[in-house]
Amino acid sequence: MTGARGYHHGDLRRALLAAAVQVIEESGPGALSLRDLARRAGVSHAAPAHHFGDKPGLLTALAAEGFDLLAETMSDAGGELHEAGVAYVDFAVRHRAHFEVMFRPDLYRADAPEVQAARERAGAALRSGVAALPPERASAGDPQGDALAAWSIVHGFATLWLAGALPERVGDDPREAARAVIRRLFAAR
Repeated sequence: MTGARGYHHGDLRRALLAAAVQVIEESGPGALSLRDLARRAGVSHAAPAHHFGDKPGLLTALAAEGFDLLAETMSDAGGELHEAGVAYVDFAVRHRAHFEVMFRPDLYRADAPEVQAARERAGAALRSGVAALPPERASAGDPQGDALAAWSIVHGFATLWLAGALPERVGDDPREAARAVIRRLFAAR
């Protein structure tokens, strides 16, 4: 809560990340500034720097959070590749700000241990779905290629959806539209 005396919440770090998500959803990651976040949170302009160091530090925390959320979302979908792909698209739509930052390593410290660990958890969720493919639907001896193909399809679809670049006939439900596209992935060969 902010007021005449400033910020009085128990988790300023969380509040700053939430404000960053709001700014990115409104205007994209380029519009983000620590000074603006401080103003939005009702704290001194130095407070965000205390928690994150600088803008790339804040975006590093946001990317790590995004990869963790993505890993959780795909894992919660079960071990089936099709549903993990639908969950990926759903994540991109529901967590657009995270999605926009996660795949722009030029914005943050991609080599930060927390980002690498979270990215690995998300990758493991995808690889788990690929490993569960029946042999007739998998590429013989190339699970990495299958994982790359799966990721490329769902990421491309999510990106096109968010850009509003898909034809109207796709519909207005991203999960159902993704299901129809992903169904074509690894169809019986």
